[in-house]
Amino acid sequence: MITASVVAAEGTGYPSGFPLLPHPGEMIIGIIAFAILYWLYKSKVVPRLEELYAERAAAIEGGMQQAEQAQEEAKAALEQYTAQLAEARAEANAIRESAREQGASIVAEMRAQAQAEASRITEAAKRQVEAERQQAVVQLRQEVGSLSTTLASKIVGESLEDEVRQKGIVDRFLAELESGDVRPEKVAPAGQDA
Repeated sequence: MITASVVAAEGTGYPSGFPLLPHPGEMIIGIIAFAILYWLYKSKVVPRLEELYAERAAAIEGGMQQAEQAQEEAKAALEQYTAQLAEARAEANAIRESAREQGASIVAEMRAQAQAEASRITEAAKRQVEAERQQAVVQLRQEVGSLSTTLASKIVGESLEDEVRQKGIVDRFLAELESGDVRPEKVAPAGQDA
């Protein structure tokens, strides 16, 4: 079969001995077409591809830079947040301590006021009790004096209505009662001035 193709190639204008070589006109057209395509790729396509590649690389690098910058900003924001949080905690602790101190001082002040009020009330009650006791003693002396005068008048048989005399007898009697030295012989008989 090879011999048949070599024979057929001789009649078509191919040089003898190189059946795989194209026709010289086709070769020239192929070279010209290749040169045009090479020039088009070199002048139009390759620069556009390089430009797209550079844009893509710049976008990737810019994205990486933006990501690094965003990461740095996030780190700075985290540090700022942490600092603000620590400051807020310190301020909250200071406020809590201040409130605790104020509460303690208010409690101490209220306790002092309550003690002062209790002392005032106690003193007022003591004064009132003492005044009422004095009033009761005066009233009791008057009643005891009038009763003892009336009783002594009945016992003695004469009127002891003289007020000065009555007062002296009553005072002496009450003094003897307070001292605990009351004896029947000390009571003055009727008609004698004590």
